[in-house]
Amino acid sequence: LTVGNQSTGATFTLLGFSEYPDLQVPLFTMFLAIYMVTVVGNLGMIVIIRINPKLHTPMYFFLSHLSFVDFCYSTIVTPKLLENLVVGDRTISFTGCIMQFFLASIFATAETFILAVMAYDRFVAVCNPLLYTVVMSSKTCASLVAGPCAWGIVTSLTLTYFLLALSFCGSTIINNFVCEHSVIVSVSCSDPYISQVLCFVIAMFNEVSSLVIILTTYIFIFITVIKMPSDGGCQKAFSTCASHLTTITIFHGTVLFLYCVPHSKTFWLIVKVGSVLYIVVIPMLNLLIYNLRNKDVKETARKL
Repeated sequence: LTVGNQSTGATFTLLGFSEYPDLQVPLFTMFLAIYMVTVVGNLGMIVIIRINPKLHTPMYFFLSHLSFVDFCYSTIVTPKLLENLVVGDRTISFTGCIMQFFLASIFATAETFILAVMAYDRFVAVCNPLLYTVVMSSKTCASLVAGPCAWGIVTSLTLTYFLLALSFCGSTIINNFVCEHSVIVSVSCSDPYISQVLCFVIAMFNEVSSLVIILTTYIFIFITVIKMPSDGGCQKAFSTCASHLTTITIFHGTVLFLYCVPHSKTFWLIVKVGSVLYIVVIPMLNLLIYNLRNKDVKETARKL
């Protein structure tokens, strides 16, 4: 594949929230605070899980990787968003834009399937507690994390390859704060049909397959829980799944909302707000949801 000089020399301008000049400083302050909590919290979570032997379980193994993915995903996009809120020059090079999309796509896909893997982990813990340590061996856990990451790389490489096949002429304006697939193809000089169809097929496959895994596992969990003779067992089982269910609801709810936004006058504003929630806020929420409900994590954090 050869990329034409027109494309490699193209410069993108990320409009971000520039149409609201009075909100630039408040938005910068808010996003910076969220990003600092995300970075310190997620890296701290990884350290806490590593140093506390009580947390050396499959559930926390997956949680540490979720924290790593959230940290990477937020770090790929948020610093550029913060820069654009305080600097007049909102341009990003063609290479920078494509790299941002490529990396963000890997971690977004990885997160989608890591959440599905965590649902399977809860299914084994609740439905087959006696076989839990056998089924969720170290080798299995490593494979269940490697799979989503490998699939994220494959899909991201595929989509990026077809983006590079498009032509981009001169200076192009992107009405968002992130180099996301739909906004990149919208400013292309050539026909983006194949790239758009491919992106839609991959996105639908990722969303539907991960939701099928999650819904199936939780149906089995619900059936197992209602058959439990003691109320204590039911309460413990629901408590085990509550954090994960909350995370899934917020994550997939935002994704499905972005897919279903109708094209209207407020379309781009809604997409921007949804993207902020998806890219900037959710990595922090995941952290808070799991931390606030966990005594062992809070105890280790206090000792640190």
